[in-house]
Amino acid sequence: MIGSEIPALIPVTYILFAILIPVIGLWKRELTWHLSLLGTGITTFFSAWGFWHLIQTGETIRYFFGGWAPPIGIEFVYDGLAAFIVLVINAIAFLVLIHSREISKVEFPGKKMAYYTVSMLLMLGFNGMVLTGDLFNLYVFLEISSLSSYALIAIGEKRAPYSAFRYLIIGTVGGSLYLLGVGFLYTVTGTLNIIDMHAMLPQVIGHSSVVAALILMVVGVGVKAALFPMHGWLPDSYTFASSTSSALIAPIGTKVAAYILLRVVLFLFGVELVDDQLPLTTIIGIFAGIGILYGSIMAIAQSELKKMLAYSSVSQIGYIIMGISLANPFGFIGAVLHILNHALMKALLFLVSGSMRLKEGHSLITKFDNSYRKKYPWTMAAFTTAAISMVGLPPLAGFFSKWYLALGTIENSSWMLLAVILISSLLNAVYFFRIIEKIYLNNPDAEETTEVESLQNDEVDFSMMFPMAVMAIGLLLVGIFNVYIVNVIFTMFPAGF
Repeated sequence: MIGSEIPALIPVTYILFAILIPVIGLWKRELTWHLSLLGTGITTFFSAWGFWHLIQTGETIRYFFGGWAPPIGIEFVYDGLAAFIVLVINAIAFLVLIHSREISKVEFPGKKMAYYTVSMLLMLGFNGMVLTGDLFNLYVFLEISSLSSYALIAIGEKRAPYSAFRYLIIGTVGGSLYLLGVGFLYTVTGTLNIIDMHAMLPQVIGHSSVVAALILMVVGVGVKAALFPMHGWLPDSYTFASSTSSALIAPIGTKVAAYILLRVVLFLFGVELVDDQLPLTTIIGIFAGIGILYGSIMAIAQSELKKMLAYSSVSQIGYIIMGISLANPFGFIGAVLHILNHALMKALLFLVSGSMRLKEGHSLITKFDNSYRKKYPWTMAAFTTAAISMVGLPPLAGFFSKWYLALGTIENSSWMLLAVILISSLLNAVYFFRIIEKIYLNNPDAEETTEVESLQNDEVDFSMMFPMAVMAIGLLLVGIFNVYIVNVIFTMFPAGF
């Protein structure tokens, strides 16, 4: 039955297209974009099909490679949470690559074959990290995605290679810390399978190697997730990379890392075992709260849209980590829902930034004015939708994830974190509404206003507008059907949570 092969079909599809793109591209380079779109389209279809199948049956799919059952063999686990995350990241990648067709001619001309090949490897790494049930295999996919990220970030502005090199150094440290933690766990448990290890940890949780492993793994994954204060690589990487790279990595990369952190803390160790050894959830909650405020304040200080969005990402990843640190059902719902919401919001905002760079040659906030509402009405409408959602106003999606996070803080009596959510929402309003004000409010100079009204529509190409429109509508639909989505997320709770 093909449904049982879904966990393997998704990564295998990316491997296949990572081979096909350079092979066919050497013959006909113009087909590289079509092939990348076909690859992500197929995996999005598999992801949607598998997710629907899992909702209907409620059965977790465990795929054993080579027929070798764990703990000896390697398995992929396709449970509710993995299916949800895989669907989100593949659908976002599909939409971003649709948008890339026109902008690729300007931002990485002559490099499209290499770019789309590496994009397939990037998605292979991300999907493998989500699906694997083996801690070492997770490291392998982590490195595949990391190396691909470095390459994609390096294809950008003049300072992009330096930003990529900086990310490489910091990212290598993070990956090494994670691997060292896995090694400590293996010496104590003798297994690398997550389910198998979870059953063994209660008997060895007090061992110093296990405590050290927990710290190393959380710090290592925290670097990849850009958890404050380990975020230093992120702002320049997102700013100087090509618009497509920023839109591909920002909504997906840190979210997959946050997913791994969620798996390690809630599923592998369990909150009770973790907090019995050290107040880890409290510590990461504090760092998440500081990161939310720091990222928001730094975003206000930026005059360039992409850099503002980069610092905003530091803030937004804090919401997800905060939800994990709350370790209650509301926090879990808020964290998982914010993975979906932020993927839509941030991908849309980076696509708008890329569209403005293509049309105007820049994305400087200081140069935005009310002529944009006339020249790019639909692009600005999409931007406004994402901005309002980021602030957290109903009925858009961003409100509901913040709402559940707020309920989680109230349940834990974490009043400081509740204050962080409220203050950060106000700060979000400051840095997004200043742009909306520039776009939609008329200049008091009547002569200039008349000139603006006489401007012609110069909207972006349909291939660029379509994915932005889908994401903007998606933010509204996620908000409207929030109750149904939350009911689905509720079934993803770890056993005994």
